[in-house]
Amino acid sequence: MNVKLRLTLMNFLQFFIWGSWLITIGVYWFQNKGWSGAEFGVIFSTMGISSIFMPALAGIICDRFVNAEKLYGTFHILGACVLFCLPMVTNPSTFFWVILLNMIFYMPTLSLSITVAYTALKNAKQDVVKDYPPIRIWGTIGFIAALWVVSLTGNEASSNQFYIASGVSLALGIYAFTLPKCPPLANKVESKSFVDALGLRAFTLFKQKKFATFFLFSMFLGAALQLTNAYGDTYLHDFKENPAFANLLAVKYPAIIMSISQISETLFILAIPFFLRKFGIKYVMLFSMLAWVLRFGLFAFGDPAGGLWMIILSCIVYGMAFDFFNISGSLFVETQIDEKIRGSAQGLFMMMVNGFGALFGSFTSGMIIEHFFTGANQSKDWHGIWLTFAAYTLLLAITFPFIFKYKHNKAELNAINAMNH
Repeated sequence: MNVKLRLTLMNFLQFFIWGSWLITIGVYWFQNKGWSGAEFGVIFSTMGISSIFMPALAGIICDRFVNAEKLYGTFHILGACVLFCLPMVTNPSTFFWVILLNMIFYMPTLSLSITVAYTALKNAKQDVVKDYPPIRIWGTIGFIAALWVVSLTGNEASSNQFYIASGVSLALGIYAFTLPKCPPLANKVESKSFVDALGLRAFTLFKQKKFATFFLFSMFLGAALQLTNAYGDTYLHDFKENPAFANLLAVKYPAIIMSISQISETLFILAIPFFLRKFGIKYVMLFSMLAWVLRFGLFAFGDPAGGLWMIILSCIVYGMAFDFFNISGSLFVETQIDEKIRGSAQGLFMMMVNGFGALFGSFTSGMIIEHFFTGANQSKDWHGIWLTFAAYTLLLAITFPFIFKYKHNKAELNAINAMNH
């Protein structure tokens, strides 16, 4: 098997693990266990907590002490053990600590998989810019495949989703040890201080208004991403309580409907260069915020019958909402920040989105839903929930162009043109 195929399989399995439970854990939480919304919000904060420190720590370890592919495999094997134990947990407090341990093992594998892929491609004399994106797209396909498997086997509310994820994680962990070797390079590259390795030097960017504004909005948009991951599938599942909707396709297989979001994500990536050339980074980021408004607003008024088109359109819009800010945001960092701290600044961008943004979104949404939109019988006012989320992102969209002072420039255009070659 050549290098590209081996890395394609790695990416497919990497995101199959996540897709097996990330979208459907809410259904398991509310319908299988009957635990509260406030406690569920805390569960989704585990991604944020682990994202703040684990990827950087894993980077230090593989830069200095252990082969990247071996560390990658070890994390997946440990994660498999934790996922296998999740169904045994009988209270939400313990569940939090177990899922946090799982995310401590899983989140660094996202960056380690990139390290392994880049190193393997370079060693095989492949063009990383040209050859990696077609490999990475199989990660999204793996995520979609996992959603379909869990949904079609009737395991969206079942603990079996964790056993599926555990089995695939174990297989990937063992497979990782057969991947091309990625030894530590600390003796071949300039040594970095612990502060630099953690990306803390980039925090000086907060002294500049445009960067402070950018990172602040990155955190707020990261919160929006957590809302859709945490509650989308549960929202569709709850329609089964209404006899008029109980037997409809979207209610029986909500994870399949939600997978349209990931399919859309792969398509909107292709549209990004056109939008960036035409409108510039600032307005592409604004389009992302407006897309989030539509994402939540369409959910608020949709239903699995006559309003199914709104739910499907919401899933399609997700591709723009997710891709346009993440890609254009990373490009903003690439073109506007000194190359000496560009890597750590990219790490700070991801920390604000997946770390602090995830924490903010998880804690806040859990408390809001529990106190304002949950009935005595634990039923949810989804119309009110989604309208609240839509109002939140609308406020971001209204304030962003007035606060974020930035103009289309030559460096940005050069970077955009490079994306097309």
